Formats: sequence, C-alpha cells, structure tokens
Amino acid sequence: MKRLLAPTYVTFIYCFFYLPILILVFYSFNDAHYSLIWRGFTTAWYQLLITDQDLWLSAIHSVFLGFCAATFATSIGAVTASSLFRYRFYGRKILHTSIFVLLLSPDIVLGTALLIMYTLANLPLGFFALLLSHIAFCLPFVVLTLFSRMKSLDKNIFEAARDLGATDTTIFFKIIIPLLWPAILSSWLLSFTLSLDDVVISYFVSGPEFEILPLKIYSLAKLGVKPEINALCSVMFVVTLIIVMTSQFILRKKN
Repeated sequence: MKRLLAPTYVTFIYCFFYLPILILVFYSFNDAHYSLIWRGFTTAWYQLLITDQDLWLSAIHSVFLGFCAATFATSIGAVTASSLFRYRFYGRKILHTSIFVLLLSPDIVLGTALLIMYTLANLPLGFFALLLSHIAFCLPFVVLTLFSRMKSLDKNIFEAARDLGATDTTIFFKIIIPLLWPAILSSWLLSFTLSLDDVVISYFVSGPEFEILPLKIYSLAKLGVKPEINALCSVMFVVTLIIVMTSQFILRKKN
C-alpha cells in the first residue's frame, strides 16, 4: 500500500504545480483569439509576439530591472547576513526582527508605504522607484537564505583566519563568499524571479515612461486572455527553466 501511495502522492504534487503551465503552453498554439476555444494548431501567435515591439520593450525593462534588483539585493543581503552572524552590535535583534516583518508584510501594504515615501521625498515614479522597491522586498529573502546557510558554518574558521592576520574584508571575500557561493546564487535567482514576477508593488511605484512586463500582461489580460499572452508566458517559462538548469549544472560541476 505504501509503495502505491508514494508514487501517487508525488504524481499529484507534480500535476498540481505543472499541469496549469502545460495547459498554458498547449493553448499558446491555439488558432483562436481566446484561449478557451480550441480552433486548431498554429504558430502565428509566436510570430506576432516576435514582431510586437511594445511587449519586447517591456520584457527588456523587466529583465534589466530584475538583474539590477537581484544584484543589489544579493550584495546588500550578503553583507547584512554576515554582520548578523559574526558580530554583536546595538540594534542587532531589532534588525533581525524587522527583516521578518518585511518578509511577512502584505505586498499591498509595502507598495502603499513606498508610494507615500516617494511622494514625500519628491522622487519621480519610474525606474529608480521600481529598483528601490524591488530591492526592498527581495532583501529579506536574501538575508534569511544566506543567514540560515551561515549558521551551518564553523565559527572557528573565522577565528583561525584572524589569527593568521586576515582582515574582515579578506575574510568576507576569501572565505565567506566562496563558502556561501551556492546560497548566493540561489538568492540571486530567487530575487530575480521575485522582481520579474511582481505586480502589486510595481503597480504603485511604476511610472508611464518605464513599463515592465508583469504590468503589461496584467493590462492585456483585462481584455481577455489571448494566445499571444500564453505564448509570451511560455517563452518566459522556457527561459526560467534554462536558467535553473544552467545554475544546477554549474553548482554540480563546482561540487
């Protein structure tokens, strides 16, 4: 009975997560203006997607924003996690608690708060407002991921490095970064995915001159889900799958 239940349970989990994506990819080849009516097989929506300059511009904006946000969030998060793990300073517990608060705060609350702050600071809505916002909500995920990985490290390594004359900067770049490299890469990929996927916070702080892909898809979906949107989402899924497989290959080769 256990041999039968285990494969059934695993199959159900995989179907629950990936069957909707497979349906989306399937209907991206639908020869109809609306996805729920199957009219036949066609690749016209992918051809239309290639020639749609507005969608490609939004996609480039999202990728560039996600790359910058993930890079800054991972860099700041690595320093923050290292500081929380190695040092005892005033306000350490408050900082650690505030990270959990940001992690558990609803997106609509964070988006409203950021919008009010940018308005009071006279910061124009657009790329920099989006970048700061995406760094803010990606940072807690990075810090917690790296901090949990650092807790498994032996603190005697850092003491030995100090005894050999290494400075804090040398310890960070020569010891901590190499030991945390898999977690750093995972944090970067997670931050990039979160930035690429965000709608709620971006809706509050985006400007008319810098449109990103999630908001573009959201505006198009209001008129009905068309196969062109399915084709775009299918391409995004394939790109994400390639990135994940590449990262796993690099980590396995490194190990």
